[in-house]
Amino acid sequence: MRIFLFLIMIFIMNPAFSACNSSLLDQNFRKLAGTETVNLCETYTGKVLLVVNTASKCGYTPQYEGLEQLYEKYRQQGLVVLGFPSNDFLGQEPGTEEQIRDFCHLTYDVKFPMFEKTSVKKAHAHPFYVQLAELSGTYPTWNFQKYLIGRDGKLITHFSPHTQPLDSGVVTAIEQALQQ
Repeated sequence: MRIFLFLIMIFIMNPAFSACNSSLLDQNFRKLAGTETVNLCETYTGKVLLVVNTASKCGYTPQYEGLEQLYEKYRQQGLVVLGFPSNDFLGQEPGTEEQIRDFCHLTYDVKFPMFEKTSVKKAHAHPFYVQLAELSGTYPTWNFQKYLIGRDGKLITHFSPHTQPLDSGVVTAIEQALQQ
């Protein structure tokens, strides 16, 4: 009986075993150019997330470099950058998922997780982006809109596509979120 109670306590107290309590993150996405489906809540509970809709043929595409720098610098502290390629803005992500994956890897050495092409504009937005828009008050206005989500799975803030990943406001918000 004591062993049984001990095991239950370990199960309940271990965050890896706790159920997802974030409706925002309870979303399934397929990995870019792959077949594996990931539930954001199950995979990233307890992490700070920077969610970004990306495009390979946009004036902001060089932001991949700054996003990767953020990921490399802060991932050991719990930051994960999540990329969602989108073709919603002037067709600036026209390629196949394999082409997108190869471009990101070969051009910007992107190592942060990238997911399936996702619609983010209001009329056809994926439910994840609908929730992000409801919580932040804005849908992505262009490629490279950034949403910062805390370890508790709640939206902290968002940044416009014009805001560079290494902008002091972005870095400060990430550092504060990592401390919580």
